[in-house]
Amino acid sequence: MILNSPAIYQKNLLLALVVFCIALSPVFSQVTTPAPTGAPSTSGTGASTTSRPGNASSQSNTNTPTNPNAPQTSANTPQTTANAQTDVNPQDAKSQAEAALKAADQEKTENEKNAASVVDQKKQELRDKIFGFDVFANKQYEPISGKSIATPSDYTIGPGDALTLYINGYAELPTQDLIVNRDGFISLIRVGNVNVGGKSIEEAQKILLSRYSKYIPSLLGSGGNSAPTKLTLTLSQTREVNVFVTGEVINPGSYSLTSLSSAFDALYQSGGPNEIGTFREVKVIRNNKVVSTFDIYPFLTSGTLEGAIRVQDNDRITVGYYKKRVELIGNVKRPGLYEPKEGEVLSDIIGYAGGFTDIAYRGQVKVYRITPRERRILDVYSDQFDKFVLETGDEIEVETVLDRFENIVTIEGAVMRPGEYSIDNNPSLKVLIEHAQGLREDAFTGRIYVSRTRADQSVENIPLNLADIINGTAEDLLLTRLDKVTIPSRFDLAEQSSVHIQGEVNNPKIGDNGGNFAYMTNMTLEDVILMAGGFKESAKASQVEVVRRVRNSDPQASDASISQTFRFDVNRDLSLNGKDSGFPLMPFDEIIVRKSPNYQEQQFITLDGEFLNPGEYGIESKNEKITDLIDRSGGLTNLAYVKGATLIRRTPVSDFETQQTATALNQIQNDLKKGAVTTNAEAGVRQEYINIRLDKILKNPNSNDNIIVQQGDILRVPKRLETVQVKGELLYPTTVKYDESMSFLDFISQSGGFTRQSLKRSSFVKYPNGSVDRTRKFLVFNVYPKVEPGSEIYVPSKVGNELTTQQILQQGISITSTLFTLILSVLAFRTIR
Repeated sequence: MILNSPAIYQKNLLLALVVFCIALSPVFSQVTTPAPTGAPSTSGTGASTTSRPGNASSQSNTNTPTNPNAPQTSANTPQTTANAQTDVNPQDAKSQAEAALKAADQEKTENEKNAASVVDQKKQELRDKIFGFDVFANKQYEPISGKSIATPSDYTIGPGDALTLYINGYAELPTQDLIVNRDGFISLIRVGNVNVGGKSIEEAQKILLSRYSKYIPSLLGSGGNSAPTKLTLTLSQTREVNVFVTGEVINPGSYSLTSLSSAFDALYQSGGPNEIGTFREVKVIRNNKVVSTFDIYPFLTSGTLEGAIRVQDNDRITVGYYKKRVELIGNVKRPGLYEPKEGEVLSDIIGYAGGFTDIAYRGQVKVYRITPRERRILDVYSDQFDKFVLETGDEIEVETVLDRFENIVTIEGAVMRPGEYSIDNNPSLKVLIEHAQGLREDAFTGRIYVSRTRADQSVENIPLNLADIINGTAEDLLLTRLDKVTIPSRFDLAEQSSVHIQGEVNNPKIGDNGGNFAYMTNMTLEDVILMAGGFKESAKASQVEVVRRVRNSDPQASDASISQTFRFDVNRDLSLNGKDSGFPLMPFDEIIVRKSPNYQEQQFITLDGEFLNPGEYGIESKNEKITDLIDRSGGLTNLAYVKGATLIRRTPVSDFETQQTATALNQIQNDLKKGAVTTNAEAGVRQEYINIRLDKILKNPNSNDNIIVQQGDILRVPKRLETVQVKGELLYPTTVKYDESMSFLDFISQSGGFTRQSLKRSSFVKYPNGSVDRTRKFLVFNVYPKVEPGSEIYVPSKVGNELTTQQILQQGISITSTLFTLILSVLAFRTIR
């Protein structure tokens, strides 16, 4: 095929581009993702990092670091791991296994403790619900009386008891302290051994009297007279007895008690019945026989305890299972679990619970019963309480009375005593108003309304003319339950009238009432001015205006008036001249007291800095200028830096303007792709720096630069400045000494130079007089502003993430590939044509 010259040229260009792309491909393929900080790194391409037996020597010559402690490459990692596994100490492996077993045992023990804790917690919750359990749980209770008490006459003497024998009167013997031995004998003077074991104190005293009467006849009386000698036997110290508490108690076991202790004392020592123990049938077993049975409930309810006899050595106190238990919940005084005995009914259980609470519904209770197959609910009415037999597992719920009234009517509004009343005593509307102490003077009787609740709970309104009912021309209304009578007041039906005063008055309550005063009949202009505190000094009393609403204007007339204006000349003593005196006001009148045009308050300006006499100066005229004040201050000092003079003006800003400015700044900041906007505006006041050229003003006072000063202005002339502050996104922001030969970039260099985040093209200079000059652009070059003494250089920072080197390369590759594809497509298309 023969090609013409353009085709040959295109073919050669196409081959050159293909060769260029193939030459660049290895360079792009070597761009890799940077390794994480602190991770071991290797040199060379990915092929050089793979461990091969044949190239280990070459790797050591080219890639191995000189530091022997440096991290090894990934090629050495498998070998190192293998060596570590082969060098494991058997003793260390055994220690690790023992530690693992110990940790497993500890975890198992901890789990068992947690499970046991949950079980104990549920068990304790059940015990707390049992009626009477709290008595045994209260460790402050002391049922055992070990203190000195009178010897009971029926006390049975036993081995270990200490007795004291007294014989006094006509014949006296020394007091004898006696100990009952194991066989029940005591040893007496003259008499010898006497068996008193198993005897009561009274019986033992009779035995001793019969024995001693043989030796002391005076112990026996004669001729109907009492014996002159007395014999007395007392118990001085009780013995200890061992009692066994068994069955369903908290802590079963053997307990040592005094011989004066009762069976209840022994039960208390054991912690009382547990969650399945009975409180109604506690048995005392002596010599394998049940000698007594006692019920704890009477002790809990009335304090009596029958059957809890005094214990003897080797007695057994046995607590069995409960036979029947029910739960009482709801509105009773002591909700909980109760144990009814055979023959007890629902009323007995309610009695044990202390009865109903004040808000309990006594007419009916609900009983939830467990049947062999499922649960069942029973409604038990009050007449069945005395005969309803409970079964074990029953749950009795006592509900609350309904939160509603059966006979209530309500009256509100313009009556003397509004509130709730009984319909039984107030069957009709007139009777209800009479019992409410009658109507108030402001009552509107032309129309009242009654809200009535129907049987289906819907509400209807009944409008009435109360005046007709009172006069007898209309029938009285019979009330029903839940009726609500509303009698409006005349003031409720009228708009709240007021008058408003504004302007130059000394209203001390202007912040509270806003100049509004409640309208009163026969209120005059003088009255309102007096209520407002009188005139201010600046008031123009000769022109006080009253603007009044027009209440009868013609709505069709185009020139219809919408208000009336009355002008008055009011004296400083608040009196009006002539016929205007006592001008009556109408509701919603507006009173305007204007400021006198000839009245001016003092205004001040502050001179700060290098003035001969700095400070505050009063503004003498409305057109006083900067040079006038400088002349009044005596002029400037020799150290004054005229080019740095600044005029600060503080102007009030409304809340709306402050909000609008903040919104606009936030919107601008959100729209910016780079840089940031900040504002330090003070709420209510805007401080502005006015750029003035004081050097020009002093040279030509008649120039336009010599502006008129205002109230609150601050004219500041600094001392001669010799430094420049460099701030912002720099390596070392600092203050640099000024030198006329230094440029903007020289000052930046003195501060360490720009950083990567420096936004160079937005740099600016703030001059001492408050003016600002920014960096400009010429082609691709930045033209930086001039720097003067006392200036401040600001370099803002970039906002947003900067592209990494890898991202720049990837974008370059993508753009180059797209460009080559486009060129090849165009050349191919032209070749085909």
